[in-house]
Amino acid sequence: MRKIYYNLMRRAALRIPLLAAGLLGSFASAQQAPLRTAALESHEGLTVSATPWTDAAKYKEKFPKKSPYAAGILAVQVSFRNDSDDSVKVNLSRIRLTVHLDAENTQELQSLSAEELVQAVLKPGGKDPTATRKKLPLPVPLPRGGKDKNAEELQRQAQDAGVPTGVIAPRSTVQGLLYFDLQNQFDLLDTAHLYVPELVLMRGNRALTYFDIDLGQH
Repeated sequence: MRKIYYNLMRRAALRIPLLAAGLLGSFASAQQAPLRTAALESHEGLTVSATPWTDAAKYKEKFPKKSPYAAGILAVQVSFRNDSDDSVKVNLSRIRLTVHLDAENTQELQSLSAEELVQAVLKPGGKDPTATRKKLPLPVPLPRGGKDKNAEELQRQAQDAGVPTGVIAPRSTVQGLLYFDLQNQFDLLDTAHLYVPELVLMRGNRALTYFDIDLGQH
C-alpha cells in the first residue's frame, strides 16, 4: 500500500476551528451568511468546509427509505464559499478522503457517483464487522440495464443531494454531499482528511493551493 505524500511547498493555510466559524462574518461578503461546520480551511478567497454525517438521523430527510449510512457509506457535506471577485473551478472528481488503515498504510478513497452509491447500498450480502481490517475496495460499476424502481429512486436522491457543480461564482457558495464507502469502518474518521487538490481561478487559469481538511479534529 503506497503512502500519500503532499507538496511540502504548500503555502500556509488559515485553519479555523468550529468555535471560531462565526468570525467569518467579519471579512465575508454581506450577502453570504457565516458558515457553520465541523471543519474548514480558508485561503486565497476560498473557504472549503466539510461535515461528516455520523448520525444516522441526518440521512432520513435526503434518503427516507434506503440510508447509505446503514450500508457503511459516509456522506460528507461540503461547502465551497468564494469570497473573491473571480470564479473558481473545483475538479470534484479529484477530491479524496484520505484514511489510515494502520500505522503503515494510508489510502485515498474516491467519492462514489450516484450510480456507484446505488450498487454499494443495494448489493447483496452483509459485512462482517469483526473481520480483520483490510484495504477498502474500489467502487464496482453497476451492470447496464435492469434497474428497479428502488435503484432509480435512490440514484435520484443521491444526485439531488450531491454537489451540483464544480464552478463557484464570485461571492457565492456551492454545497452538497460527497459519498465515500467506508465499509462500516467509521472509526477511520479519527484520522481522516478531505483532500481537495485541483482548484483553478478561471480568469487567467491560475491554480490555487490545495485544501487538506482534518476531519478528525472534532
